[in-house]
Amino acid sequence: MKSRLTLFSITLLVIVTTIACSNPKKEFASMLIYGGSIYTVDSTAATVEAVATKDNKILFAGTLEEAQTYKNEQTELIDLKGKTMTPGLIEGHGHFMGLGYNELNLDLMNTTSYKAIVDAVAERVKTARPGEWITGRGWHQSKWDSMPTETVHGFQTHHLLSEVSPDNPVYLRHASGHAGFANEKAMEIAGLMDLSLDGVKKYKVEGGEVLVDASGRPTGVFNERAQTLITQHIPERTPESDIKAFELAVEACHKNGITSFHDAGIPKETISLYKKMKSEGKMQTRIYAMLTGWDEDLLNNWYKKGIMIDEDHLFTIRSVKLNCDGALGSRGAWLLEPYSDRLDHFGHETLPMEFVKKTALNGLKHGFQVCSHAIGDRANREILDRYEMAFKALPDAALDHRYRIEHAQHLHPDDIPRFAELQVVPAMQAVHMSSDRPWAIFRLGIKRIKEGAYMWQTLLKSGVPIVNGSDVPVEPINPIASFYASVSRKTLKGIPDGGYEPEQKMTRQQALKSYTLDAAYGAFEEGIKGSITAGKLADFTIYDQDIMTVDEDKILSTEVVMTIFNGEVVFDATK
Repeated sequence: MKSRLTLFSITLLVIVTTIACSNPKKEFASMLIYGGSIYTVDSTAATVEAVATKDNKILFAGTLEEAQTYKNEQTELIDLKGKTMTPGLIEGHGHFMGLGYNELNLDLMNTTSYKAIVDAVAERVKTARPGEWITGRGWHQSKWDSMPTETVHGFQTHHLLSEVSPDNPVYLRHASGHAGFANEKAMEIAGLMDLSLDGVKKYKVEGGEVLVDASGRPTGVFNERAQTLITQHIPERTPESDIKAFELAVEACHKNGITSFHDAGIPKETISLYKKMKSEGKMQTRIYAMLTGWDEDLLNNWYKKGIMIDEDHLFTIRSVKLNCDGALGSRGAWLLEPYSDRLDHFGHETLPMEFVKKTALNGLKHGFQVCSHAIGDRANREILDRYEMAFKALPDAALDHRYRIEHAQHLHPDDIPRFAELQVVPAMQAVHMSSDRPWAIFRLGIKRIKEGAYMWQTLLKSGVPIVNGSDVPVEPINPIASFYASVSRKTLKGIPDGGYEPEQKMTRQQALKSYTLDAAYGAFEEGIKGSITAGKLADFTIYDQDIMTVDEDKILSTEVVMTIFNGEVVFDATK
């Protein structure tokens, strides 16, 4: 009898176990998205019919029939109605607070003449308090329709600006951020207006230049590190304005389908702000932050603490940003040969290369990625040299360093294959080609342009990924513009036919990957985002038309209609 009971118990246990295993507890989706073109950037399935998410993670990506098995009465249904979805876009190089403050201050991005700048300032003077600083950013003399009569080295002088704002100091940053333009009142406050030529030399800043006229008086243009002569007198931002700028930057990201942002160089004050915003639940964009290399004490402090990888994937610090030269527009990019339109000038080394080498070694020792700004061919070569020295000195620590060069805009042909050889990631903002190429030829000449400028396809074929972006607020954050530039090699006005140096175009697949999976790789985050893959974060961008198939001349008319961040809709153009 006892043996029969034992046999019965065993049989019952097997039946129960079999039933339990064949009917595991079903996971149900928080959200089900379907009804349009869904590009995954996942090599195992380039497109899918539907995506199911649970909380902030992707639960399933595949057929609609199978996706519907994850649906219950609580599942939010999103019918794309023929629209297109991709992984959430990643801004691979920008300045988050600069984006926000561009919304608060004078935005000169679309000005097309010196007069337009003067008019904008004159309008702001009407509402400014006496003595209040007027600041802005975005002018670019090489993009103007016409130049003023009086110029020095191709830049305007301050006189018209000073006339419309005699009592309010004005400082307007160049679109690149590598130069600035001050009126007479600002220069008086800085103690510069009465300087002779010898006086200007006395105030010369290493790595910068004060432009002066024939009589030796400053013109109002301050290049590279010489900007500090003025900026040190501008009142500091307030906590209230910082919070407002942060909120405006988040809003701008959502409207443009940006769910992650590589913030290229932040000081300790911004780190504190971001921590506060996260603690208050306001960090609605994932920020991968680079520590500013201008503050060595800040770097040393973080070397001791070590990298900070946020388990919530909202605010991570594991990289350092070094500013090693200037920009082509201000003739600050550091070149091997002189500028074609200024034969006595090679640009500026804005950071000693010995410090780059020291930082490259410290990065390897302490686990920090190093990201160095370099636009000119000499700056790129010098940085690659310092990286290589560090890799050879600490080979074990350099196995997966993912060191980056930010912009890599103009390369000597001999240095192009070195990116793949050294496994250095180029972070290149395609929209710079669209904006700069029409006038960059005057800075570099046709030979240097064709052999080494904006070499996207050559770099990709060599085996390195490209991290794309906008460098906002240097350019508008709009990712559609950068995508269009990537695949067309044209200006945003659609010229020239066939594009500039068309052999360097990206394919649409490459361009999308540069804004998603490759950008995630550039931040060591390809395992958690960058593709629509089960287990990754539920960040998506939805467009009103298919950017992968629409005619090239219609790409720029594409609009972001919805942004999903962390499994929640944070922007909906229909509401």
